[in-house]
Amino acid sequence: MKDKKMMRRIVSASLIGATIEWYDFFLYGVVAGIVFNKLYFPSDDPVVSTLLAYATFAVGFITRPLGGIIFGHFGDKIGRKSVLVATLMIMGVSTVLIGLIPTYAQIGIWAPVILLLLRIFQGIGLGGEWGGAVLMTFESAPESERGFYASLPQIGLSLGLTLASGVVGLLSFTLSDAQFMAWGWRVAFILSIVLVAVGMYIRLHVMESPEFQKVKSEKAEVKIPFMELWRGGYAANILAGMGARYIDGVFFNVFAVFSISYLTSSLNIDRTDALMGVMLAAIVMCFTIPYFGRLSDRVGRAKLYLYGSLITGISAFPAFWLMAQSGGNITLIWLSIIIPFGIFYAMVYAPEAALFSDLFDARVRYTGISFVYQFSGIFASGLTPIIATSLLALNNGNATLLCAYVVFAGVVSAYSAAWIRRNQGRQKLEKTVNIS
Repeated sequence: MKDKKMMRRIVSASLIGATIEWYDFFLYGVVAGIVFNKLYFPSDDPVVSTLLAYATFAVGFITRPLGGIIFGHFGDKIGRKSVLVATLMIMGVSTVLIGLIPTYAQIGIWAPVILLLLRIFQGIGLGGEWGGAVLMTFESAPESERGFYASLPQIGLSLGLTLASGVVGLLSFTLSDAQFMAWGWRVAFILSIVLVAVGMYIRLHVMESPEFQKVKSEKAEVKIPFMELWRGGYAANILAGMGARYIDGVFFNVFAVFSISYLTSSLNIDRTDALMGVMLAAIVMCFTIPYFGRLSDRVGRAKLYLYGSLITGISAFPAFWLMAQSGGNITLIWLSIIIPFGIFYAMVYAPEAALFSDLFDARVRYTGISFVYQFSGIFASGLTPIIATSLLALNNGNATLLCAYVVFAGVVSAYSAAWIRRNQGRQKLEKTVNIS
């Protein structure tokens, strides 16, 4: 009974941090394309303004690997719990301060400079957050249920998107465009302080993960975990993990971030309606993520990820075709987001945490999964809105090239998952032979 109670507390602590992470992330991604491009990066060419705004979005991903290395190091040296408290504070404070920055019209060039600096700090904090959050559940769960429990913090994506799109949608609905642009968007950033306070309270009342406690008790810590990754035979696992992560970053940013700008700018769909579609998909994901997490324990994480990558990638073509042919029908537009993003995407996002955790042993796991997830995020996530905007402009507003890019990402990830599956099977066979 006591173990189950602690497990619930660990899940809650991990989930609240992941929720804040994705709330902050989605908020920045949406606001970058509809607010920051006008208030912080004014230009005569709207495409240039949007690209500059998305560039600061990408910077957060470039600094994430640095956060992953820094906090992964301390997470593997002093513990998961202590580091998670620090990352929560850094990303929470950075997000609140973004909501308080004066505009370009008020302080000139200092406005985008401050925004960029805060985005850097936000990226560093976020870089250390994800790895610790999923490891707390993965390492505390029974061996046969690690896929399920490691998928639960991933629901933070759904909750974060629901909260962010709900808050922005409510503000868009209740305020005029002038009010939203003047101060409404700031409220959404400042509100994250409530989530940070709740998360801090919960995290201070959880125990360290049993697997890391064992590493500490045996004095098996590695001196420099990041160096051990490359000396200890993990290089191939790192590359395979980054390849597998490709479809996750690309697909998420195309459907959760870029689609808002695409629907409002290219198809003239109301911003509130576009946000509602993403929010509904996120609500559906609250149920599909734990379902596919549980399924990964039964059929194998790499196998589910392989097929999920292909299905997810290919689904971009019918989804964008339906958007373009919808004639403004909101139900069709919502379906074009909910089915691929709310259902298919969960096939890769749910087993991802456990899939990556299996690639490393406990001595270097925090550093390993943080580096894989965050470094791959530079090209898989951070550059995607820029690539999507460019491909759309290159093809005169037609999304065919963009969809082809998404399919390419799916194929790369499927191949990487297939390699992981073969490698894990080979390792199990070698272990069986050695035992016998």
